[in-house]
Amino acid sequence: MKRLSGLAGIAALLLLAIGLGACSDSKPQLPLLSADAVILAFGDSLTFGTGANSEHSYPAELARLTGLTVINAGIPGEVTAQGVRRLPALLDRYKPQLLLLCHGGNDLLRKTGTAVTRDNIEKMITAADQRNIPTLLIGVPQPALMFLEAAPIYNEIAEQHGLVYEGEILPEVEADNKLKSDRIHPNAAGYRRMADAISELLRQSGAL
Repeated sequence: MKRLSGLAGIAALLLLAIGLGACSDSKPQLPLLSADAVILAFGDSLTFGTGANSEHSYPAELARLTGLTVINAGIPGEVTAQGVRRLPALLDRYKPQLLLLCHGGNDLLRKTGTAVTRDNIEKMITAADQRNIPTLLIGVPQPALMFLEAAPIYNEIAEQHGLVYEGEILPEVEADNKLKSDRIHPNAAGYRRMADAISELLRQSGAL
């Protein structure tokens, strides 16, 4: 009987370890969006849709894919310091159920210090948190001749704040000339690819 009890204890510990491992591997989730939800897409020219007509920006494409209201709050040329000042009023005005944050590209192009960019992005996330608005973070590629990937700060921020994170789609689009209108901006097909990826991530994370 003692041996059986010992084996049972070991089995229980193994199940506990497996359960803890599963929890640690779980990905962040989003609340289910209501049918009348408003999504605020906030950023710079990549959100605005530079390189395509306004109806083909990624927020417009995402609205068609999801059937939800997606506000395009992108301003070409904006840096994160300006975004920090602009975002709170938009959150209060639209009261979105979700913030899509794609910002920092102009900081990277201007070689703004990483610490400054990171601090500003985190201030935007905090502004949403204070209003109980979840954030989906979209990573922007750092300039490179080959092997584009999102700047490391985006993944670091997402992990620190437990955010749902899309770090692959923009590097994928930026690396394919067929999906770009110029050196930096997607074309209509590129923005549609972005919207497809974000829509799928929303489904995977429980928002849709």
